[in-house]
Amino acid sequence: MPTDVHQHLWPAAFLALLRAREAPPRLDGWTLHLPGEPPYDVAPADHDVASRTALARADGLDLALVSLSSPLGVEYLPPEEADPLLAAFHDGALELPAPFGAWAAARLSAPGPDTGALRDVLRRGCVGLQLPATALLDAAGWDRCAPLLDVLTELDKPLFVHPGAAPAAPPGAPAWWPALVPYVHQMHAAWFAFRAFGRPRHPGLRVCFAALAGLAPLHGERLVARGGGADRGRVDHRVFYETSSYGTRAVDALVRAAGIDVVVSGSDRPYARPVIPDLGAEAAVHALRTANPARLLGPTKGARP
Repeated sequence: MPTDVHQHLWPAAFLALLRAREAPPRLDGWTLHLPGEPPYDVAPADHDVASRTALARADGLDLALVSLSSPLGVEYLPPEEADPLLAAFHDGALELPAPFGAWAAARLSAPGPDTGALRDVLRRGCVGLQLPATALLDAAGWDRCAPLLDVLTELDKPLFVHPGAAPAAPPGAPAWWPALVPYVHQMHAAWFAFRAFGRPRHPGLRVCFAALAGLAPLHGERLVARGGGADRGRVDHRVFYETSSYGTRAVDALVRAAGIDVVVSGSDRPYARPVIPDLGAEAAVHALRTANPARLLGPTKGARP
């Protein structure tokens, strides 16, 4: 089952709620306003269900998993603002036609994570939970999110760690700055925080880090040299790495550090196009697109019939 574990598609009701907002995150027509960022013109076709369904089919996919765009910051809004947006996203995403499936999202603002809501959307068909990396940068973050992760362990569902909202770019920074600097830093930090704090607390949890975890696994030798211990270089076969925005060189390096069986294919559509790395063997492509996603997602993949 060729799978893309990382796409974004905003359902119509979710778009309507963003347009009804007076403060960021909000849409003015198709112009997106986020705190600390310049206005961004969204392409209408990017969130047109028919167009995206045809595109997924053209990509040869049997399953494309959509998730809430964590850089919007919806998870951190007050409950009265976040909950309607999350409900609209989940309802719309779970109604998408084949080949789409959906990751769940969760409110992280006070009074804390809503485990009941998470259980509900997982039982309705979401394949697992996406959390922003900004929620998982240290021990306190993994501790705050522990109730949600306990639900995933109980229901045998995976966690997808995705970049969160970026701080304002420095004056004069190019448009690519957020994707290359704060997003990569977030993923890098979340991966090391998982190694130090998350894995000891959740030994059976399956976790997928977007964007190859900011290439954090390539620092294994430095980790050992700086006191991490020789055992820290061992591969965790319940941790997976999604490929969005990376190509052959980065994927090849990650495979050498962590193994081919923990790399999964993702595109980050509509913000990037899928890349199939040239790893020199058809079996490797099969592993990235089919075998490894099946191991990550478990027996219930959540595709629409």
